[in-house]
Amino acid sequence: MPQAPYLADFPSDIPDQPELVSCERVGADSPVVVLTIQRPEVMNCLSFPTLRRLRALCHELAQDTAVRAVVITGAGDKAFCAGADLKERRTMPMDLVPRFVLNIRRTMDDFAQLPMPTLAAINGVAFGGGTELLLAADLRLAAPHAQLGLTETSLAIIPGAGGTQRLPRLIGRARAKDLILTARRVGAEEAERMGLVNRIAPAGGLMAAAMELARQIADNGPVAVRAAKAAMDQGCEQPLEQGLETEARCYERVLPTQDRLEALAAFAEKRKPRFQGH
Repeated sequence: MPQAPYLADFPSDIPDQPELVSCERVGADSPVVVLTIQRPEVMNCLSFPTLRRLRALCHELAQDTAVRAVVITGAGDKAFCAGADLKERRTMPMDLVPRFVLNIRRTMDDFAQLPMPTLAAINGVAFGGGTELLLAADLRLAAPHAQLGLTETSLAIIPGAGGTQRLPRLIGRARAKDLILTARRVGAEEAERMGLVNRIAPAGGLMAAAMELARQIADNGPVAVRAAKAAMDQGCEQPLEQGLETEARCYERVLPTQDRLEALAAFAEKRKPRFQGH
């Protein structure tokens, strides 16, 4: 079996440690998958092996047409992800640092490019690479005690995994400059006001809220949901006329599907449609 392309980005001595990020379906035959970074002892920081595991899971999920939504979170209730593992970074040979940064960026890209909708359930602090990870998600839900921030300039570096590009596109350039240049941290309420998070979950109810939102998405036509995501992700970066053409091409993907015919039949018969994803 040929080696997965992403493995070429990693040094050969980086181990495969599946226990660092769990991947679980919510229930038997559920179309919703939950990814959990399992490093609560270090605030779910991103190490070389953690990045390898995340990229492996993105590679697998990208090819799984049965998955209709992905939720990502961190273990425990203190941290979603506090960014790069600085203890690992301090002992890392200088020639490996650019490769590490490359893998953080490509991990975010891999997650952002998943064809199904993705949700970040922000269960605590999300700093640096942790905020860049949630920026790569389609939707963001925060616990009331969550704190977010691109704090890199306080460490004499800059966001290097998409933060300087995804944050301005999400909340506007002026607000993004405020956060990035000051390295300021914001709480859940301010993050919601500026559009950095979509919703704040009730205290103790973050995963329930995330799963409810994921199920609402998963109940819709999966081919249509993927096509709508693609139309927005691709078209919103294009001039309007070109974006409308992108939308038209994505619409053409749903026209020949059995799901579209099933939706029409269900409407006529006054019942809930049973979508199969084809």
